[in-house]
Amino acid sequence: MQFSFKKILPHVLILVGFIICSLAYFSPVLKGKVIYQSDIVHYTGMAKQQKDFKANTKQETYWTNSAFGGMPTYQLGAKYPHNYIKKLDLALRFLPRPADYLFLYFLGFYILLLVLKVDWKLAGLGALAFGFSTYLIIILGVGHNSKAHAIAYMPLVLSGVLLTFRGKYVYGFILTAVAMGLELVANHFQMTYYLMLLVLVLGIAYLVDAYRKKLLPHFFKAVGVLLVAVVLAIGLNATNILATQDYVKESTRGKSELTINANGSPRENTNGLSKEYITEYSYGKLESFNLFIPRFLGGGSGEDVGENSALYDLAINQGASSVDARQFIKGSPTYWGNQTIVEAPAYIGAVIIFLFVLGLFLVKGRLKWWLVGGTLLSLLLSYGKNFEFLTDFFINYVPLYNKFRAVSSIQVILELCIPILAIFALVRLFNEVVKTEEKLKALKYTVALTGGLAVLFLLGKLTGIIDFVGASDGQIREAYKNGNSYEFADAFIRALREDRASFFTTDTLRSLLFVLLSAGVIYLFLKKKLNETKVIIALGLLIVIDLVGVDRRYVNNDDFVSKLTMERPYQPNKADLEILKDKSNFRVYDMTSGGAKASYFHNALGGYHAAKPKRYQDLFEFYLSRNNINVLNMLNAKYIIGPGKNKKPFPFVNNDANGNAWFVNSLKYVESANEEILALDSLDNKSIAVYTKPEKLIIKFRASDYKYNVDSLASINVTEYKPNYIKYQSENSNDGFAVFSEMYYNKGWNAYVDGIQKPHQKVNYALRGMNLPKGKHTIEFKFEPSVVKSGSTIALISSVLLGLLILGSLFFGFKSLKQNNQD
Repeated sequence: MQFSFKKILPHVLILVGFIICSLAYFSPVLKGKVIYQSDIVHYTGMAKQQKDFKANTKQETYWTNSAFGGMPTYQLGAKYPHNYIKKLDLALRFLPRPADYLFLYFLGFYILLLVLKVDWKLAGLGALAFGFSTYLIIILGVGHNSKAHAIAYMPLVLSGVLLTFRGKYVYGFILTAVAMGLELVANHFQMTYYLMLLVLVLGIAYLVDAYRKKLLPHFFKAVGVLLVAVVLAIGLNATNILATQDYVKESTRGKSELTINANGSPRENTNGLSKEYITEYSYGKLESFNLFIPRFLGGGSGEDVGENSALYDLAINQGASSVDARQFIKGSPTYWGNQTIVEAPAYIGAVIIFLFVLGLFLVKGRLKWWLVGGTLLSLLLSYGKNFEFLTDFFINYVPLYNKFRAVSSIQVILELCIPILAIFALVRLFNEVVKTEEKLKALKYTVALTGGLAVLFLLGKLTGIIDFVGASDGQIREAYKNGNSYEFADAFIRALREDRASFFTTDTLRSLLFVLLSAGVIYLFLKKKLNETKVIIALGLLIVIDLVGVDRRYVNNDDFVSKLTMERPYQPNKADLEILKDKSNFRVYDMTSGGAKASYFHNALGGYHAAKPKRYQDLFEFYLSRNNINVLNMLNAKYIIGPGKNKKPFPFVNNDANGNAWFVNSLKYVESANEEILALDSLDNKSIAVYTKPEKLIIKFRASDYKYNVDSLASINVTEYKPNYIKYQSENSNDGFAVFSEMYYNKGWNAYVDGIQKPHQKVNYALRGMNLPKGKHTIEFKFEPSVVKSGSTIALISSVLLGLLILGSLFFGFKSLKQNNQD
């Protein structure tokens, strides 16, 4: 027992170290502060209605009316029954956010390296290198929590896969199922998709190796075990996956019914996103050097250049006070690459890049090639439109690739692969597999490549080959002109380029210094002047100083605010307060603020989401973006917030809004979705509704118009309005057709007339409509998504199966251990 404790103790100490590092970096959380994350502010606005509903009713709603006229909450933090894998995830994330994600980075990578049979000291070193990688810290700073969450579990999934391929079928199966289950809990399917691409590369490497060694039966057995594990992991997350699959088809990620754009041009109508949208954030080829030199291209789109800068001097020379000059230089557009906006460079670290290159010389075999393959695939795909051949191939032929945007984010794969190979360079350095002479030769080549590259860049700057002219400099010049004069704008551009050059020189020399220091440590080891422990300590200090030094430029204590600020990120203005006095049911169209502010206070037509409802987005592009009052009326936009006196937000009352529901005189048939949406421009939507062939027939269908008699006393009014339930009372002396100003979504909304379920259909491209018999009736709309019930059942069964498998493996494992001890 004492021996076992000694074996466990180093790992316990490492985990404690990870906790300390996580809390130290985000130390304000110890004072009760929280990090200000812009994306989480938007999320708070979007999710407020559903959270308020749960707080008041103790029930979960899977629909919100607070954004885009109405949408499911599946991608807004919805909670599902029997989601036990989520409880495990919460147990692992016991630290305050965002320290919890940083701890998960460390933990997952540490386990991966242990599975790869790396010594615990090197595994700890590798975990620090991975966790403090600048991109992984930056996404925590802006609030890409689900992305960080998914990335954190990637190493765990790889651990299970590697165990399985090594013949540890039971442990590999269990770890893969659990880790993949946790990966899917993170609910960032783009990151999970990229992980699967890496697993495919890994699988190809193992397939080639199995073929050479005539071990194909073992390979295919391992693949079978992994497939079953993944199926079980999907089962653990069945509700969210099924619900998301339903919604994706109705979102901007699905295929549109339209074949035209708002300007009349043909629409690029794929079953996914357009190529332009997918590749909007494409990594520039020159930006690849940001991985090695942090501000090679100026850093982020909004840098603080400091007082020792040309821009600061410019402000002072223009008569600004030191305080005003300091404010002026914050958010300087020093980035000079081709992307629209960059928060910060995806810096992996000069020390890690140095060790990675060293690993290219020292590490041989299967491990090296799947890591290099994953790195290259990730880098080339991140180029997007700058490497069109490969990008077009993946968009057109690789399943699901066209469902995701921001291709530059696939670099998370190289963020994972490069540190692994870097650590294995040290493994080979410390063991006797490679001769000392070869190690010295590899060191010499590595210094020549990495150090030489830095020197070459410095020469490029001195000779003027690198000119620091940015792709957006023309726009920046226009933004800083004074009337028709460009005198100040030109001075600003000159100072900006001077500061870009300063950044470039400083960081290139910085990376060169870290290369030389790292090389010096390794050289002293090879000359037997330092032992392994001292090398690990020295390189560990260099790695942490290198990475944290860059990380703190972008995410630091200044980013933390009081807890209340994030819990209540929006404050109502006078327009909001005036609208909130109205207790009827309506929508608000806010033209003065973007994001989710309006959704925080009202049932809004705007919102903030990466996958908007596609019909709403089409209405926005065709009409709402042009403030078409006819379409705003049918969406029951009773209030329009626009600039009033002194350009302050003012609540204009739209007395022509159609209301919650109304009877129409006629139902007009059109041949296509194109005709249906185009008809809305001038349609008298208070009297006429348009429709195409319904998905579910509410009448004996024929391509025809229908007429209805609507007398002056006919009425339909809301009597109860909740996010997932709406109740109306109708009265009509004739059979009629009612239009409801609610977004049509047939994958959950059911209509009932006097308690009996009745069909309803899509009308006016995005709204609900249904036949109602004459007389007085109670109409109810209930959001009852079947995927929640069926998915929860699957999740429960999968959880029970996984629990039994874990208990069974533990039982037989202890039994085997007991027998071995007796023997």
